[in-house]
Amino acid sequence: MKKTAFLLAASFFASTALAAAQQQSPAPIPAPLDGTADGTVTMPKPACGGDMEVWFDGVIKQAREAGVSDNSIGELYRASIDDKVLARDRSQGVFNLTFIDFSKRLISDARLKKGRENLVRYADVFRKAEDAYGVPGPVIAAFWGLETDYGAIQGDFDTLNALVTLSFDCRRPELFRPQLIALLKLFDQGVVNARTTGAWAGEIGQMQVLPLDYLDRGTDGDGDGRVDLKNSVPDAVMTAARMLHDLGWQKGQPWLEEVRLTKDLPWEEAIRTNRMPHSKWAAWGVEGLNGPLGPDDGDASLLLPMGRKGPAFLSYPNFDVFVEWNKSIVYATTAAYFAARLAGAPAFEAGGPVAGLDTDQMKALQTKLAARGYEMGKIDGVFGLLTRDAVRTEQLRLGLPADSWPTVELLNKL
Repeated sequence: MKKTAFLLAASFFASTALAAAQQQSPAPIPAPLDGTADGTVTMPKPACGGDMEVWFDGVIKQAREAGVSDNSIGELYRASIDDKVLARDRSQGVFNLTFIDFSKRLISDARLKKGRENLVRYADVFRKAEDAYGVPGPVIAAFWGLETDYGAIQGDFDTLNALVTLSFDCRRPELFRPQLIALLKLFDQGVVNARTTGAWAGEIGQMQVLPLDYLDRGTDGDGDGRVDLKNSVPDAVMTAARMLHDLGWQKGQPWLEEVRLTKDLPWEEAIRTNRMPHSKWAAWGVEGLNGPLGPDDGDASLLLPMGRKGPAFLSYPNFDVFVEWNKSIVYATTAAYFAARLAGAPAFEAGGPVAGLDTDQMKALQTKLAARGYEMGKIDGVFGLLTRDAVRTEQLRLGLPADSWPTVELLNKL
């Protein structure tokens, strides 16, 4: 793995030789340098622009203002830019999978079996979490299983390097720089080792919690006086429950229900934020798996992750919490469905969805939509919210069923 190290002596900004510079005491502002075999020093380009000296000085100042100790700030001097982290950030191809493919990949029979076993094994912990925060065990266990396979795969990226890399990279520094400061505070508290490892984006522990959430919502579930999200299941479960509660979880309320569609309906109404009572959906031919929908005990939206001919669900306000945990709709739907399975729901009916677009076709579609004046952001081939909304509008304009699912037919008509 190629890394571009921070070199710690200010004299490296001059034209002195590398060997001489290495004999000098570390200075508070490092320079990013690559040393070659003959001792020549070159200045590589930053991740995507910017002055690393200025950036590092700003991080030090911000950390001191936040009360971080000199010892923890000193850990920054060993940090490196990790090219592998940047590669992961640029190519999250798994989220380009359809809901059916993504859910089948992540929810295996073995993972379901282990999840059910863990719900029994740690029943007291899950009961305690639900009593305290209102979040049922299957929901917590679903995230536990998807994030780390119940703690078995927590990631081997150096967390400090990952957050330094993403904080310096100009794509999303506003997201990751506060996480870097929070990580330094965790070093101060002694709950996270300065050499800790985790996911490529800086998440730590069995629930893959970012440092700010670890700092603000970390909960001692086993009563040992510290929060260890890497090794303590009670700590991890209680922390996840607290996070989900703070994201808006409503105790005793549903999150996802599979349904059947018995006739055509105004497909443009199938929007996650468009919630209506059961009676409205029932009038349009939406039925539960075992018959008519239940009473109007809460508003629901029709969720069609692969269009009108694929799986169909009613989602409830608690589904929004899954989206807040991870903004990818395919991930959120998979997590909510996994939680429903762990709570006793059957496997979904796949139906016969119309084939979607591959990544290159999706980029072509986004390009055509952008040319028509739609805000697409980056043309990346990812089927996100902006693309979904534009697809629905164009389907309406062209007289196609407006179920927000991009197809080759739509691409050709554009």
